[in-house]
Amino acid sequence: MNVPRLPTIQPGVRPDVQTEDRPTSRPPHRRLLAAATGLFLVGATLLTGCRLLGTDAVTPVPQLLAFLPWLLVPLTLAALATALLRWRTGMVWALVVLAATGWSVRTYDTDGDRSGDYAAAAHTGPAPDGPASTRLRVLTSNVEFGQGTLGLIDTIRREKPDLVFVQECEFVCARLLADRIPATDYPYRNVVTADRAAGSAILSVFPLTPAAGVKGTLAMPGSTARIGGRTVHLQLAHPLPPIPGMVDDWRRELGHLRTYAAATREDGAPVIVAGDFNATRDHAAFRALLKSGGLRTSALVAGAGRTPSWPAGVPRPLGAQIDHVLVSEDFSVRSARFIDLADTDHRSLLVTLDLPAADTDREPADAKREPADAEGPDAEPADAERPDSEPTEVQAR
Repeated sequence: MNVPRLPTIQPGVRPDVQTEDRPTSRPPHRRLLAAATGLFLVGATLLTGCRLLGTDAVTPVPQLLAFLPWLLVPLTLAALATALLRWRTGMVWALVVLAATGWSVRTYDTDGDRSGDYAAAAHTGPAPDGPASTRLRVLTSNVEFGQGTLGLIDTIRREKPDLVFVQECEFVCARLLADRIPATDYPYRNVVTADRAAGSAILSVFPLTPAAGVKGTLAMPGSTARIGGRTVHLQLAHPLPPIPGMVDDWRRELGHLRTYAAATREDGAPVIVAGDFNATRDHAAFRALLKSGGLRTSALVAGAGRTPSWPAGVPRPLGAQIDHVLVSEDFSVRSARFIDLADTDHRSLLVTLDLPAADTDREPADAKREPADAEGPDAEPADAERPDSEPTEVQAR
């Protein structure tokens, strides 16, 4: 005869409130998810905290700051994970860091300083197509150890920029530019011939005078150009990248560019600093450079502040914008466009600028390069008026 087993009744507890035993801990997979989410939030908090505090800190912070906008994606997933885990503290934590990161990324559009404010930039400089303004097009391109030189040459022939800044232009690159870009098109050149990434070049349709340039491991030549009756400072930028073990060198060379920018700001002449900065607006050292020189990023002003320039092998919008054309407030930015080149890991950047003639130093009307007769803010300029003097070239070794 089977006798039914009666439930065990604990002393002092009513039988009608007895419940089955419940597990006191989470399943292993939930514990693993909670640990991974918490660890990620710690790292995300430190990274966003460095951005808000204005420090590039140490490795791996500088490397990760280049991709800060993409932190929003895993942070959103982390917030969803905390909701799934019913981890209230973690959920609040994730949402706070998400909001802080979003606010930091928002400064791509509305920085408090004039160097990054769309509204301020839009009202700075001459009125478009002003009768006393000179329109010029500036191209910067990192050709990755010279491998992208042929693509760059095709781009120069097609786009006809007035100023070209080339980084990582080694010996073969320098020779190709000399052989395939006619001196009648670009009579003035400041070329530093060196191996692999160290070489650089500035090509110009405007008369160039060599300047000291900025000290760096990779060549950063400088010049002054006579544009629209004004003397304009030109500086190529190519500081070392912030790879592990070289962060201090990267920070120091960006500091040299900052010193240059501050000096030219005191001089009061227009300035263009263009090249591969190996830095984005999320790096404190780069923002300090903008602030010291009163400079603006042309791509940001033109509405392309989030367009990546590196690595070119990943599809847009992935990547980071480390190639820039920085300009003083003397210029109005008309347009900015990133161009894909074959055989290089960087996209080239082409910007169109307007520069007014100085009130006390206007060139004769018949000597000016007049803008093209086209409508719209992105209209292409007329071909540059080529100087009649003999081609000149500045060579540094």
